[in-house]
Amino acid sequence: MILVLAAAHSRLLPRNSYAETKPPCVREAFVSLMVVIARDKTCGWLTEGCASKLQTEGEIMAQYSVVIVDDDEKIVRLLKAYFEKEGFAVFTAYDGLAALTAVKEHAPDIVVLDLMLPELDGWEVCRRLRQESEVAILMLTARDEESDRLVGLELGADDYVAKPFSPREVVARAKAILRRVGRAINKADILRFGLLEIDSLRHQVVFNGNVVELTPTEFKILELLAKKPGQVFSRLQIVDAVQGYAFEGFERTIDAHVKNLRRKIGDNPKEPRYIQTVYGIGYKFGGEYE
Repeated sequence: MILVLAAAHSRLLPRNSYAETKPPCVREAFVSLMVVIARDKTCGWLTEGCASKLQTEGEIMAQYSVVIVDDDEKIVRLLKAYFEKEGFAVFTAYDGLAALTAVKEHAPDIVVLDLMLPELDGWEVCRRLRQESEVAILMLTARDEESDRLVGLELGADDYVAKPFSPREVVARAKAILRRVGRAINKADILRFGLLEIDSLRHQVVFNGNVVELTPTEFKILELLAKKPGQVFSRLQIVDAVQGYAFEGFERTIDAHVKNLRRKIGDNPKEPRYIQTVYGIGYKFGGEYE
């Protein structure tokens, strides 16, 4: 059902009433119109409360922005349409150098990054972004080899989607990453383990007095393990908790994130103090609360 919301003299009129109103003085009163597709068949009128709710939801969604990077213009146009439909502000780039410029200019919440790019490939773009930013990165790859996916994750990507893909899946993966970041920011506790401090409220990790730059996925893994020292988590459990979904074969990507984490927090992989391997199962956190 399509309804027209019109504000005139602080009251709302149904579509038919507006259509039948012809005097110019009345038509001019309808300065702001909003066409709404109402899925609820029981709603024949659009109340002020409904309008307020729709406006609030729109404002929340409009807070997110994305840079889409792919040398295929058709793919860029397709993804742009789907992200805009979900309320994202969308910026685009068609090569690696342009991608770095776009991220610097627009400071997006997430970057959808193809691997096979002119000028600079996606791996190099990811590496350079991680040197300067914690922006979330969702990689697109036409190469389905595990080694290629692991390289991207080791460089700091948060997730990947293999081509050919559904644009709905790409948008869903991007939104899942942003939800994970949001959940972490909303928690207000600080965990301290010797030289390591994990501040969930500020989404910040400090080691030996220095701020450690982590990707959103790396932060979630560290936070998950650190909140339950000594508890063993399988790779599938970590994937499910951090990514929001889990399936066999994908859990090995956790190893790449753990490798990055250990390097960044000074954890010796041969004798790790914090993130310890439980062979045949997964990982546990070995530190003790202070």
